[in-house]
Parts: sequence; structure tokens; C-alpha cells
Amino acid sequence: MLVTIVGAGAMARGTATIALAGGHSVRLVGRSPERTEALVGELRATAPDGDVERSDAIGTEDADLVVLAVPWPAGRDIAADLGTALAGSVLVDLCNPVDRTTLDALVVPPGTSAAEEIAAAAAPGAPVVKAFNTVFARTLLSGRVADRPLDVLIAGDDEDGKGAVADLAASGGLRPLDVGPLRRARELEGFQLLHMAAQERLGLGWSSAVKILP
Repeated sequence: MLVTIVGAGAMARGTATIALAGGHSVRLVGRSPERTEALVGELRATAPDGDVERSDAIGTEDADLVVLAVPWPAGRDIAADLGTALAGSVLVDLCNPVDRTTLDALVVPPGTSAAEEIAAAAAPGAPVVKAFNTVFARTLLSGRVADRPLDVLIAGDDEDGKGAVADLAASGGLRPLDVGPLRRARELEGFQLLHMAAQERLGLGWSSAVKILP
């Protein structure tokens, strides 16, 4: 698959690492060409056989997946601004719309989610899938915590889109779990708010993981 990742931060690096580990092609798009090119260099150093490049624009390469590795509400704005240029790609929303100062509240209205708002802003033909929001960036680099593969909880209304995201996760050594329709993103975002808020209190150091065991 061709995976375009919007952003050049820690989550962009983590999802790119997983994609390259799975043998996928990665294109990085960031606001700062210098920072984005630096990330490309880091990824090439760790995955010398991987296909990774910087791209100057989103929606020009017919990407299979467009990962919105940007903070809320930038993903919604990108979906709205690019409109039909994203048609044919699956939009992967991994953001957590939390109050970044206190980490004690969601900043989307009750009864909705960041993923649903992105879907409402996106043009027809660009389905939205919520995934990767319940994992931390540093854990994506190894794909494991406590010697277990990370669980990637996936929500969406488009079955083919969810399947493509599941393939991305599985090929990179993670464990994809389909948790239902896109409205389940409300619970995923709320759950990760708790996970984030507990880091300091439990001394977890942003290295913990959400794991579902049978």
C-alpha cells in the first residue's frame, strides 16, 4: 500500500515505522519541509530498504491510506480544505481531542468524536477510520509492550477501509481489533483520555498500552 502520513511529529514517526516494517511505501507531508526531511532521514537510517520520501502535497498520489497524524482540529481542517482531492483514499484519524493543558477533558461536544467530525467535513469517497489513538508514539517504535504486540482498536463505517487499516497494523506486527462503527470513536477517545490522565499518577511514563485479553 501507499501510505501518506500528514505530520512530522512523534505519531507520524511511529506510524511510518509500522508501515515500513510492513513493507508499505510511505510519503510524509509536513508544514515544515526541513523537519519533514529530517524525519525521512531518520526513517531511512532505521529502515534502509524502506520506500519513504517527503511529498509536497496531500491527495496528489492516490494514496491508499492518508494518516492524519496531527493534533485536533487540524485533521478536520485538512479534510475540509482538500475536499475531493482525498476521494479514493481512506482517512485514518489517530488524534485525541483532549485539553492539552490539563489532560482532563475532551474538547469535542458530547455525543460526537473527532473522527465523526472529520467524517462530516470530508468529501464523499474519503471514508474515515479511527485507529492508533489508544497507543502512544514511543510504543509504536517497537510495536510491543511487556513483550506483547500492541492492540490497535479500529472503528469505522467502511468495511474495506477498516480492512486496509487492519492490514497496515498486522503487517507491522501489531494486533488489529475491529471494535465496530465510527461512533465507537467516542469511547476510544474517552478511554484514551483516561489512559493519558493516569500516566503521572501511576508512574507509567507514556510507555503503557491498552491490551484486550480473552
